[in-house]
Amino acid sequence: MEHPTPTARASAEDQAPEQGPESPEGPESSEGPESMEGPEGMEGMAASATLHCLTGCATGEIVALVVATAVGLGALASIPLALALAFVFGFALSSLPLLRSGLAVGVALKTVVLADTISILTMEVVDNAVVLLIPGALHAGLVNPTFWWGMGVAFVTAYAAAYPVNRLMLRRGQGHARSHGAMGDGVERAWVPDIPAPALAGALAAFLAGGLLVSIAA
Repeated sequence: MEHPTPTARASAEDQAPEQGPESPEGPESSEGPESMEGPEGMEGMAASATLHCLTGCATGEIVALVVATAVGLGALASIPLALALAFVFGFALSSLPLLRSGLAVGVALKTVVLADTISILTMEVVDNAVVLLIPGALHAGLVNPTFWWGMGVAFVTAYAAAYPVNRLMLRRGQGHARSHGAMGDGVERAWVPDIPAPALAGALAAFLAGGLLVSIAA
């Protein structure tokens, strides 16, 4: 039986591909568009991201409505307040999953600001434009049905406008792809509330429907 000569062994070693040390964490994960395929693919993520932004924006606008009514602000004066609170509640709602996953507060806030600003801004521009275009909606009082159905139309239109924006950003690895890729891998903070966006959307729809019914009855 022939044994390979030292020269043959050296030649075989030279031709063998170099292998670096294996990472204990396994292969690097990709957060690109390919990682968003399947039932919870890009369309599902875009819909979820848009719904998160919508519920946050709507909550902020409703709180602004309550504050404006309490302090006697006029319709036009309440718009900047609604815009500011829409961003505050939108960022806060989007940061909850990151905080729950163990991400630091500062990192979570920076991530959601980068991820959600364009989406929230799109919603607010469209939302306020629709309210301005509906005759009498801006100055309608709480007992006027126009106020309630006008707000509902504005929210639905804002969702329709923001969805393609979120989908485009996801395709580019931006928007909620940043939040998805920034999930912490530390100890989960069970005390951070886990509020499903569909539940908030349902509560929002019920609130609008209740307000409309009460205004009609009045």
